[in-house]
Amino acid sequence: MINPSQIKQKAERLYPIFLRAIIRDEPFRPLEFPVGKPPDDYLALREAVTQLINESKQKLGYGYTIELETRKTRKFGDQSIPQRIRIDTEVDYLKLIKKQKEFLKFRADVELIRVEVAALENWLFQNPLKVIEYAGYWIDLIKVCHYFQANPRPNVYIRELPIKIHTKFIEENQGIIRNLLEAILPAEAIQPVEREKEYIFEKRFSLRYKEPLVRLRVLDKALQAKYCFPAADFSTPIYEFMQLNLKEHSFIITENLINFLTLPALENSFGLFVGGYAIQVVKYVNWLLHCPIFYWGDLDADGFKILSQFRYYFPHTISVMMDEETFRTFEEFSVTIAASNAESLLYLTKEEHFLFSYLSEYKKRLEQEHISQYFANRYLQNALQQNDQ
Repeated sequence: MINPSQIKQKAERLYPIFLRAIIRDEPFRPLEFPVGKPPDDYLALREAVTQLINESKQKLGYGYTIELETRKTRKFGDQSIPQRIRIDTEVDYLKLIKKQKEFLKFRADVELIRVEVAALENWLFQNPLKVIEYAGYWIDLIKVCHYFQANPRPNVYIRELPIKIHTKFIEENQGIIRNLLEAILPAEAIQPVEREKEYIFEKRFSLRYKEPLVRLRVLDKALQAKYCFPAADFSTPIYEFMQLNLKEHSFIITENLINFLTLPALENSFGLFVGGYAIQVVKYVNWLLHCPIFYWGDLDADGFKILSQFRYYFPHTISVMMDEETFRTFEEFSVTIAASNAESLLYLTKEEHFLFSYLSEYKKRLEQEHISQYFANRYLQNALQQNDQ
């Protein structure tokens, strides 16, 4: 047979359903709980019934009501057995689960949210417990919602947002704020961040963040004069790099710093160093789609994986010194490395994939710095000339 503690547990589990009904302005529906099988033992039955009655509305003035029925039993004669246990009113329900004060605050917060941010109506129904969890925060949360509704792409640091809240409020409450903004902002104002690992909130809502640096070398003195660059070799945050808009100039991208520093003078060209898998850094630089891109990576499995990633974002990328001729020329400098999975890379040419498979199978690596400067200079000059033709 059910006991008072179990009745309360069952009632508490129904709390989110109760709150959703309140949000939809539905009247309270009485709750009924199964009584369960009475104990076979007389003393256990008497104790169970007494316990239920002592904690019922009949005794306490609130909570659940018991309907008793007198039954004639073979063993114990006439006995009062619970037939129904129910909660008839909202007041009884809230007092039983000790949520009266919390509920009053919930109703006030729901009305505040509805009045201030009507677009959150569906969110309210889906997340009633979130309303309770962030009680005391809603005035500031609403300020944040108002700002982003009016400025869906702020493009400033979080600390620069002109919202009258304490400086760390957004940083400390990113989870709920992200949840709210995703409910109220238009889809085009929210950036995809499925593969991102850092600064997810900032990237999703077009905020600035501590950006990685890209390093740029001007390989043509005429370009340095044209753009009035104060130096031929400098680093800049990715956001500022995006604003340069160096359309139609060639870019030689390397994953090795020494190779970047020793790139030769090349007409109409820049060297770009981002290092390793830093394609994630430059993938949003849209004007690079209009520039010839030459990627020079290590001759190993990882080098080709990075190349494939570059091609996913910049399909026109041309690999340099990542061919069989280069490998055979400098094969004596290759080393044996740990095994690598020769997976299928979708964005390699047939020749590149053949070499990638060979290097993976035989666990070979030829690092960029083992390619002679003379060979590299000649190769790059030829590659750029062929691309111009």
